[in-house]
Amino acid sequence: MTFAGALDAVVAGLAAIPPAEWAAVLLAFGYLLLAVRQNAWCWGCAIASSAIFLVLFARADLVMQAALQVFYIVMGVYGWWAWRGHAGEGGTALPVSRWSAGRHALSIVALLVATIVNGWLVARSQGGFVPYVDAFVAWVSVLATWMVARKVLENWLYWIVVDAVAAALYWSQGFHATSVLFVLYVVIAARAYFAWRTDYLRAGTNPAGPTHA
Repeated sequence: MTFAGALDAVVAGLAAIPPAEWAAVLLAFGYLLLAVRQNAWCWGCAIASSAIFLVLFARADLVMQAALQVFYIVMGVYGWWAWRGHAGEGGTALPVSRWSAGRHALSIVALLVATIVNGWLVARSQGGFVPYVDAFVAWVSVLATWMVARKVLENWLYWIVVDAVAAALYWSQGFHATSVLFVLYVVIAARAYFAWRTDYLRAGTNPAGPTHA
């Protein structure tokens, strides 16, 4: 294929992407940029984006991804409440914190078990390997979203992994704009980790900042 032919194919592919997916992608991108800045309005973008993706994924029979959007909407409401200064000690703004290594180890084991069990249950009717990838993306996203809502620093490390996997999943299912979005997510999540880490190190009188067991 010539360069001109390849370029025409890319343009045609972008033109074929439905407006609803573009809207969801732009809102999701807005969510991430605002989340990096710890701006509570990120949750409004998340709720709107998830509502659109819920319909799109349900139509594509991505069961876990559709269910995940319901969770995102609920967490969007909680995140807005928490980030608006209702979840910190004494009603203060929620600070960036960290989890202990032990808590991360338990979380990772739980995620692997949930992925295998959930993937196996769905694969019994659908077959193939996609249900396992779908389950992995869904369960890691659930945990990472909760960590974002609680401003746990390491959430961005989880997102780097799961966004890379999700990008491949969405591309294979024809959601090309969404796939490109998740590639960008990987880059922004890496930047966000260092931005939040700087804020974490500045917080409080303890130079190490708060750590949750």
